[in-house]
Amino acid sequence: MPDQPADPQAAVLLRRRRLVDATALTPPVRRSAWHWLRRPLTIQAGLSALQADLIQRGLLLSVGLYRHCASLSAPALAGFGSALLDLLDAESGFDAKHTPLFRGFPESVPGDTETFYVNRVFARLLQEPEQPCVLCGDTTSVHAVSPCAHLVCRTCWDGSDFSACPLCLRRIDPKDPFLKPSPAEEPPAHVRSDRLRLLSLATADSVRQTVGALLARRAPLSAGDRADLQVLLDGASSAWIPDDIPVRETRALVIAHFLADDPELIDRADTATDVLRLVYALMDADPGLRTPPARRKSLPRATRRLVLERLDRLPVETLVEDMLRHERAWKRIGENLHPFEFATRFPVAALAFAVLRRTDLDLGTAAGRAVAGEASRHPLVRVESGRLVMSTFSSRVEGAFAQGRPELALDLLRQRPGELVRRLVHLARALPPEQHGELVDAVTTAVSDVSPAVITAALGQVRTPPGDLRLFFPRGGTARIWTAVDDRESLPTELAVELSGVLTGEMLRRATGLPRLRRVFLDEELSRIAAPGSERNASSSLLRMTRGSAVPIPQDELLRLFLHWVEPRGRRIDLDLSVAVFDEEWAFVGLCDYTRLRFDQDALVHSGDLTSAPGPDGSTEFVDIDLRAVRRVGGRYLLPVVFSYNDVPFDELERGFVGLLRQPSGLFDPAAVEDRFDLAGAAKILLPFGVDLRTKELRWYDVNLGAAGHGHNVARYGGHLGLMAATLEEVHGSGDRVSLWEICCWHAAARADEIAVRCADGSVVGYVRDPAEEPAAFARRVVARLEPDRSWDEDAAKRADLVAVLTGDLTPRAGAEVYALHPRLLDGANLSLIDAPYLLSGLAPDTRARESLGATSPAP
Repeated sequence: MPDQPADPQAAVLLRRRRLVDATALTPPVRRSAWHWLRRPLTIQAGLSALQADLIQRGLLLSVGLYRHCASLSAPALAGFGSALLDLLDAESGFDAKHTPLFRGFPESVPGDTETFYVNRVFARLLQEPEQPCVLCGDTTSVHAVSPCAHLVCRTCWDGSDFSACPLCLRRIDPKDPFLKPSPAEEPPAHVRSDRLRLLSLATADSVRQTVGALLARRAPLSAGDRADLQVLLDGASSAWIPDDIPVRETRALVIAHFLADDPELIDRADTATDVLRLVYALMDADPGLRTPPARRKSLPRATRRLVLERLDRLPVETLVEDMLRHERAWKRIGENLHPFEFATRFPVAALAFAVLRRTDLDLGTAAGRAVAGEASRHPLVRVESGRLVMSTFSSRVEGAFAQGRPELALDLLRQRPGELVRRLVHLARALPPEQHGELVDAVTTAVSDVSPAVITAALGQVRTPPGDLRLFFPRGGTARIWTAVDDRESLPTELAVELSGVLTGEMLRRATGLPRLRRVFLDEELSRIAAPGSERNASSSLLRMTRGSAVPIPQDELLRLFLHWVEPRGRRIDLDLSVAVFDEEWAFVGLCDYTRLRFDQDALVHSGDLTSAPGPDGSTEFVDIDLRAVRRVGGRYLLPVVFSYNDVPFDELERGFVGLLRQPSGLFDPAAVEDRFDLAGAAKILLPFGVDLRTKELRWYDVNLGAAGHGHNVARYGGHLGLMAATLEEVHGSGDRVSLWEICCWHAAARADEIAVRCADGSVVGYVRDPAEEPAAFARRVVARLEPDRSWDEDAAKRADLVAVLTGDLTPRAGAEVYALHPRLLDGANLSLIDAPYLLSGLAPDTRARESLGATSPAP
């Protein structure tokens, strides 16, 4: 029986929620399909084999899923198991053929990289056909390998260990006689119980719940989440669309998906920028507007009229202002929309494009007269040198700051609460002390209408004192960061405290309006996880954490990095996996890459440099890291980096990913995969994370560095890497930014009178609210982890309505809402497993969005 095609929606549910869509993965079985079985298969034997395969991948069947599998026929069970394992292997990277340069890695990696390099150079430059080997003098062992045709001595180079040409390090024909069988890999060891995670059976509402959770997000989705949403919407109905989709980029995707069936959905595009996002989505481009459409896709005439008609109904001032904010994009789109063709029908839209394009008014045409007549109705629009111009809101605000009149800027920003909170720190530094009270009053009034993501970002800025460096994440196709010297003045302490109180008080006020909870169980380790924010530039990965978050790592474990890529036909792409080591002061200590395969013997071991990755197998590089050995030689910070050596961007790969194995068993252990990043976008250098050996933390960076030219490596970029990582550690390690711990404490203090906290040492303590204690005071006690009111045990989680922990190694009560970064054996069928953005979305200003938080919650 042929393999069944993987169901995209089933893959999304499995990856995001560990839910198995059994209906989609179970193949239809006919009587004639039994012939493919080589021998009779009993259901019990098939279930045992499936369980064994899943355990080797770190997974178990839940009770409900096990019963479903037991009800299948033998052929259906075989097809279901095969489809399920294929999806799981594609997710972890186990489906790829991982063969490093040295197949005996790490034992067979040479200790002297320089000698290895010199021998390669001599053999490549001096070896002649039908001549003795230049290294050993053997006259019979030199033969050319295919397809590079380099002359390789079978005596000097071990064909049972190498997987590529030892001279150029490019992949060669697998059938080439040089390649000999390598010793069989040892069978995998027993999978540790703390790596097992439960697979649960999806229900009929699983897809709709997942769509609802993504649409309820209060921060922009990552590229991976947007792709998942598109897949889920293919099987969705327009009736699933909620009245409110808070993120405008997400809203544009949904409108574009259903616009052909329901043209009235375009009315949900509230601004010109919303319309632009919609047009980008219709052209299969990024609705975040970071990159233009790859190709100019022509829109149908009916769609163009629909877009122009929506623009025509917007207020002129906001329409023009929004269009000028994305001037280049609108000019490009205008060539597709042809607004002056419909000028008499949609004069407001034509007027906006005339201002945008600085078009000369031609009153001799119908379009010119229509635009001029419309302009005469709007006092903010004027004619200068035969062209239309307009003073926008943003220009007036910037003008007020430039003229040294911050009080005027404050008055203008009162009209737009979101902009006021975003510019809060700027205003606080610009206003004189006597007007600080007005600023606090303005923020107090405005904050009730502001998104929780904007509030948490502003709160972090208010609390963070100026440091040595500032960190910037500019908009763009990939997450690039820049640093600059921070020469700003500190905010007055009293003002910072007042503003923090206003912002925190608003979040507590919103949480108070949510359903009450009998008890909340929290994990102190959540303070390592950054509050959810914009994920636009986040790489697609297995763990979903905000950039800057950290997870603890045991000091005595072995980490194994892996890089796999497949190059397109006819294009050679040379990627390199490298690790840089820095000391306490961020001074460079050493490296492990293709120029140094071993650092301090076994502290860091590289599997060998592969310089090509032809399909279908591609290439894989590994680096083993012994954390104790690195610390012994004075290293504190480890920075793994992926370089595109020959300057080819990642988006030209057929496939590429980098990841981390923790204490693996075997060369590639799917049960030990801690996380995996997809290589995508126009980037050429990726810094996925950093390891701090003193604090025993692994912090997610997920940033790219700019690159140009050829020969990118650690030696060339070591200074940049150290600067970027040091700045990231300074910003995210200071504790001034809002963490997921703080968000959970806001929920707990405002909604419950009992809070159990699991401390870092494993003990559990309790905080009990006094009847006369205000939620703000209660929250301060818990956030700061002051003296607790009592001691508790792990059973406190069994009686909690909300549980938020780093690792789900406990047993919450059935029906409880549970956030767990590592869910382990938590059963999604009996619990409401939620994600971090959901916790923040519950604090939205729109009460309709918050009323959904209760006993039943949408899944992540």
